[in-house]
Amino acid sequence: MSTAAALPPTPRSPGVGARRKGPKQLPKLPLSAFTPPNTGTSDQFPLAPSPSALQPKEIVDAHVIAPSGDLSSWQSQVGQTLGGRIRGVVLSLHGAQPAAVEKVVQEIQSSASTSSTPILAVAVPFALEDGAPSAPPSYLTASSSQPPVVLSTTFKASSPAAIEALAWALTQGLTVNIDVQSDLQGESGWDSLEELLTKATASPDAKGKIVLSNILPPPDSLTLPIVKLLTHPLYQSYQGHTASLSLFANLFINFLPPAWGAPTPPTPLPEPSSGSGEKEQTPQVESKEAREWKRRIKMYIGPAVEAFGFQRILFGSSPAAPLTASTPASQAGDWFELARESFAELGVEQDAIDAVFAQNARQVYGPSS
Repeated sequence: MSTAAALPPTPRSPGVGARRKGPKQLPKLPLSAFTPPNTGTSDQFPLAPSPSALQPKEIVDAHVIAPSGDLSSWQSQVGQTLGGRIRGVVLSLHGAQPAAVEKVVQEIQSSASTSSTPILAVAVPFALEDGAPSAPPSYLTASSSQPPVVLSTTFKASSPAAIEALAWALTQGLTVNIDVQSDLQGESGWDSLEELLTKATASPDAKGKIVLSNILPPPDSLTLPIVKLLTHPLYQSYQGHTASLSLFANLFINFLPPAWGAPTPPTPLPEPSSGSGEKEQTPQVESKEAREWKRRIKMYIGPAVEAFGFQRILFGSSPAAPLTASTPASQAGDWFELARESFAELGVEQDAIDAVFAQNARQVYGPSS
């Protein structure tokens, strides 16, 4: 018998109509494909926190300028809502007469225990161009005094005297707040600042901390559109030099109202809801100016956070000094809201907000610093 006769007959291929009888059977997916991941806390997909809901648990203002030591003007600016979360300030005596500084420091230290606003540190004027002091004032040598005294100075250009003065302060273990007033619109201003820091921190005995102001955000012109700022040489220079500054140990930056030729846009107050007897409030629509400021601020926050991280940025409410006569002062409460929203809209976590607005200032100026 042949092999071909032993094979079963080949079945007929179904016709086109036979292949398409009835609806097509789609594959069935398990229910787990439509179930959100189990986070252990919610049955919903995790969402980023709303910028309006992301608030620092407490606030330490690392830059409050009050030459006489009187905080009443600042307290009126922060208001009751913000003031209730203030857990400390760094009080700067910038602008005080040299002969009056010692007396003001003594008054602050003698009344610190009864002050309604805890003072974390007192920043006294210190002139870099005068070089290292041969006979430091008594308030700099009294290490046990509370609140402690730190230094506040203005930098315009590097010089042997300025390098000597900063090196002396750092070897004494002092914290120095440097208001950068060099020309940051050109490379020479950045290079001069980096020269000062490089030479002043060369000694292994330079254990003090440095806090830079007028860097975040840097001086800028509001007339330059943001779309052009992205590719502008000034912005690219800012990115590069910010990364270079972050390489210095014990260097922090203040997050202050910028020198942009205009005050911080005011924060609209919430209005009572109409048609309801309850104390509900409806927030007002944010102004176009405020939105523009936030977009610009976030452009500068990004490179700063990438370089320094959240642990080396300190919130402060007083603008970097000196202010020009044509620049109106910003309100502390307005700047806080703008600064907080700018950070929150970057999608940061709660611990980052808490670090910038309180914990980092404690690390720099607190008793354990």
